Amino acid sequence: MKPKRLPNENENLEKSEKPAAGVLEKTWQTSEKLIKNITSGYPVKKAGEYWQMLGPGLTTGAADDDPSGIATYSQTGARWGFNLLWLAAFTFPLMAVVQEMCARIGLVTGRGLAGNIKRHYSKKILYTVTALLFFANTFNLGADLGAMAKATQLLWPNFSFTLLIFFFTALSLVLQIFTSYKDYAKYLKWLALVLMSYVLTAFFVHLNGREILRYAFLPHLDFSKDQIFLICGILGTTISPYLFFWQTSQEVEEEILQGRTTLKLRREETTDTEIKKMRVDIWSGMFFSNLAMFFIILTCAATLFRAGITNISTAAEAAAALRPLAGQYAFLLFAVGVIGVGLLGVPVLAGSASYALSESFGWKQGLYLKFKKARAFYGVIILSMGIGLILNFVGLDPIKALIYSAVANGIVAPIILVLIVHISDNKKIMGTRANGKTVSAVGWIATIFMIIVGVATIGAMIIG
Repeated sequence: MKPKRLPNENENLEKSEKPAAGVLEKTWQTSEKLIKNITSGYPVKKAGEYWQMLGPGLTTGAADDDPSGIATYSQTGARWGFNLLWLAAFTFPLMAVVQEMCARIGLVTGRGLAGNIKRHYSKKILYTVTALLFFANTFNLGADLGAMAKATQLLWPNFSFTLLIFFFTALSLVLQIFTSYKDYAKYLKWLALVLMSYVLTAFFVHLNGREILRYAFLPHLDFSKDQIFLICGILGTTISPYLFFWQTSQEVEEEILQGRTTLKLRREETTDTEIKKMRVDIWSGMFFSNLAMFFIILTCAATLFRAGITNISTAAEAAAALRPLAGQYAFLLFAVGVIGVGLLGVPVLAGSASYALSESFGWKQGLYLKFKKARAFYGVIILSMGIGLILNFVGLDPIKALIYSAVANGIVAPIILVLIVHISDNKKIMGTRANGKTVSAVGWIATIFMIIVGVATIGAMIIG
């Protein structure tokens, strides 16, 4: 009788490995399929496609809520409670339609807004608008840099204000001058998400839903001088001239990024797909912008106004005031938001002024160009940033600079709006992409409303 052969250790290991390896392989394949199904699922796929559509419109909308805008909205909530909350919903469609017209002008003509004004209107109009834009933007820049430095000091008190001002100025210049437009555009796009910090801040505050609904859509006005000034400031920082110029020029930059490097190529017939993507981008960007505006006013009304803190000088001051009233998390979100949107807003302010001046005088312009090929364009950015930096050391009251720059924007904006509506409504310029009746009507409503508020503000200044 033959002895029964026992399997050796290797054979046992081999037999045990086979099923284990098979199970492992099947598990891996199942996991791989599951991940693939999840990432290629309809909601995720649509979210990815939506994110890809966002670009200049999103960054323009986010830049609208720069530190000066935050200060204006904070002061609105602190001074008037929920009374002016309705302005967020009211200005949204007006702002979106205006920015859409600006985007279409850039897409169809292949030129920025200043280039189109230069081509179709007198030099006096062009130079007046450009000069006012430059000075308003520079004051705004100075206030924004100061607010960013102050907000940083709230988080790290030992940091020097002077060093922080120089740091933020240098950082912004390096990114604009030495970063490729493709990378720079991505940086701006992701930075726009910081707006959500203001939405999250509201969750740390006790709110009355019925009270919010009552003020969210119905106007509450008393027509006092202070309120007229503040409404003009809100309009000036929401439907703002620098956004008009930036939006138009960014659409041109995007076309150049796609390979349309000559004016002839950029003026080729704009496709329906491009228009659709542009609209999604614009309306999304303006929605996020006004959503942040709504929640900033809401948060400050529910905390500062009720606590009797009715005068806010800067966005950083608003953040500091929230700490004892809404807690550490609300304070942190608000302060970080000031720094984040400042990093986004400052380049847009400097860039829009440079686009306008460069097109006015026929200089080579564009963030896609290297410094050596566009010295004048980048020179204007450096000059504007430099003046803004200096304004923080000459004893200028930051809140006055913010208010008067916002009011100046509110007064200048109607003049530029007339030009924008007229250009985008002109079939000789825009061809089949000219405004429809509804778009023109909304554009004129925005213009007339801003003219009324501008005239009322000037009147209040003369009388008071």
